[in-house]
Amino acid sequence: MRIPQFERYVKGLQMLGVLLIGMLLGAIIYNSIYHAQFEALVNLKSDLEVKLEQYESDIKSLTKFKNQHTVIKSVLPRIEEEAGQNNDRPKIDKVTEAELIKRIKADLSVFLGQSIYEIDTDAKLARRLLSNKIYTNVLGKDYSIDITTILVADNKLQVWVKVRLYARPPS
Repeated sequence: MRIPQFERYVKGLQMLGVLLIGMLLGAIIYNSIYHAQFEALVNLKSDLEVKLEQYESDIKSLTKFKNQHTVIKSVLPRIEEEAGQNNDRPKIDKVTEAELIKRIKADLSVFLGQSIYEIDTDAKLARRLLSNKIYTNVLGKDYSIDITTILVADNKLQVWVKVRLYARPPS
């Protein structure tokens, strides 16, 4: 039996290797483009869910308080972005931000229907209640918030908060 000479197949094996590397690189590039588009789609979905929830609550509160012109009709919490990044102020993704806004809005929903002229005492109370409030298990992490500004304009209670990653004390 004769053993074939591999010198005849060197060019073919080289071409096969280039083809396999090209297929691998193409798959890597396609996968990275797919993941980038999927990430953009998830962010857009979470933004649209937040807007939809806000619009539904606005419609509900506006129909509930349509004859009362001096009451708070909606609550708009906003998370402040820090210019300088610290270790305790992480960059929050859109899904986490949407979940935090939903929880803050639920906590501040007691202000709906309150008179805008009597908000000063309630704002102090809210600031005391929500200063260093800890929201646990927000997509696997714990966050603490601080209210920095409360503003009532056009029957909307706007609240700016700072968010920090909460480190549990060792037990």
